[in-house]
Amino acid sequence: MTQPARTRIAPSPTGDPHVGTAYVAVFNKALAMQTGGQFVLRIEDTDRERSTAASEAAIFRSLAWLGLGWDEGPDVGGPHGPYRQSERLDIYHDHVKRMVDAGTAYPCFCTPDELAAMRQRQKEAKQPPRYDGTWRDAPKAKVDEWLRAGKPHVVRLRVPNEGSTTFTDEVRGAITFENANIDDQVLLKGDGFPTYHLANVVDDHLMGITHVIRAEEWISSVPKHVFIYDALGYPMPKLAHVPLLRNKDKSKISKRKNPVSIDWYTEKGYLPEAIVNFLALLGYSLESGEEIFDFATLVEQFSIDRINPSAAPVFNLEKLDWLNGEYVRAMSLDALAERILAFGYPADRADMLRRFLPIVQERIKTFDEVAPMTDFFFADPTDYDPELLVPKKCDRAFAREALRGFADRLPALDAAPTGADYEAAVDALATEREWKRGNVFMCLRVAVTGSKQTPPLVESMEILGRDAVARRLEHAITRLGETA
Repeated sequence: MTQPARTRIAPSPTGDPHVGTAYVAVFNKALAMQTGGQFVLRIEDTDRERSTAASEAAIFRSLAWLGLGWDEGPDVGGPHGPYRQSERLDIYHDHVKRMVDAGTAYPCFCTPDELAAMRQRQKEAKQPPRYDGTWRDAPKAKVDEWLRAGKPHVVRLRVPNEGSTTFTDEVRGAITFENANIDDQVLLKGDGFPTYHLANVVDDHLMGITHVIRAEEWISSVPKHVFIYDALGYPMPKLAHVPLLRNKDKSKISKRKNPVSIDWYTEKGYLPEAIVNFLALLGYSLESGEEIFDFATLVEQFSIDRINPSAAPVFNLEKLDWLNGEYVRAMSLDALAERILAFGYPADRADMLRRFLPIVQERIKTFDEVAPMTDFFFADPTDYDPELLVPKKCDRAFAREALRGFADRLPALDAAPTGADYEAAVDALATEREWKRGNVFMCLRVAVTGSKQTPPLVESMEILGRDAVARRLEHAITRLGETA
């Protein structure tokens, strides 16, 4: 029987909640749920200059909106807290002391200027920038003297100079690094806060994390983590590194080329379930090949073995728009109306929303499109360019005739014409005058809605009613009489 997995997501509260965080959260939560384990949220707020409470709150809000809730975390507590790294400093200091005492870590008193000069020398010698080991083997008496004097310092990991380090990635298999190419990583910064590398290892162990699923950019850090685990005598969790999200040019996803804030997708009116589906598709595929699936299906069928290590998943907004549209079209009209209202559509327009929703559902990709697509139901369009009323290869005289001819037929229709009634009137007019039906429709479309891109026209006219249609036609005819 599969053992319950404890997985985690550990974002830094240093900006807007990132789609990359949600991307790896999808897989971590899926594995935890599939095995009956726990999904942990840990806040890595050791960057004191950039970490903010507002960013942390945004992380909570966005992950909850996506349905990626957690079993343990700063807000809900749990048996392995605290879940903010800034509240765990004593724990890190204790671990660093153990490592220094054992000789697997050491204090380094190099100043920022000395480190800058070191990097410059290496640059001039065309060597990779790295710490040169100035304090690695310094006499103990000197180190103790400087410590007693309270000299500013960091604590570094003592990395073996020789040999190699191999670890197994659950996605990529065995990966080997030469130790000579691994820097003596800082574990504890001068401000007393841990670096990612120390805190990551200590927290994963003490929180009982069994599986770490994260982006492939962290692969190069794993050998350092191996040394820390070994130095502390802790077993390593299983590691799985998923492909990085990419822009269309295959560069790492960035806000310069793609919206990366989850808040942006919330404000645009994407469905959270569609986003989760989309993110899962970027690094995973169901055995059946289905592209549209809910999170419960992912949980049921999830296997780390199906994560493609060679994929370069492109964060394609066109694909997300398509997928979101598929979710919109699959919803019942009542459910869709409720979701649109919850998005912020005016409550005083709810009755009209339910009337026009059947004819716009097929055209909606995101909820922010609903208002601009349907505002013409609530106010007569008056500020459009009258040239829009004129179809291609036609003139204003034709447009006036077409609109007048149709307006003159309105009184003969029922008091509440149906879409079929309006369509029959257009057909009769076009046949009688030997006009192209599409040209007549284009004139009417702009006159009635103020735009060339609208929901189905005759159904829209049915909803508006005969009087509103007649009023808008008269306004359009007047506009066509204006000087071009």
